[in-house]
Amino acid sequence: MFDPSKLSEMMQQAQQMQERMQQELKQKVVEGQAGGGMVKVQLNGLYEVQKVAIDKAAVDVNDLSLLEDLVRAAFTQALARVEEARVENARGMAGAMGLPGGMF
Repeated sequence: MFDPSKLSEMMQQAQQMQERMQQELKQKVVEGQAGGGMVKVQLNGLYEVQKVAIDKAAVDVNDLSLLEDLVRAAFTQALARVEEARVENARGMAGAMGLPGGMF
């Protein structure tokens, strides 16, 4: 049953958990690859680019569209992995708060 006198405490706990979640996501790094690993993109859980690596074999000055496609594919894969990491993190936080696991 909801106890209104505990609302302030609950809000403070929620804020602390959100801050912890942001710190965990900032430290979480995922990688997307394309072209058999010729292009690699690393993002953290806050969608910040950590690293982009391009193998020389992926660079053909006569066909830059191939390189552009590889970079786009690697970023797309990395973004999907960030989403997975964020959902996993939210599930962990929900479990720590005693919320049902099916919310995320």
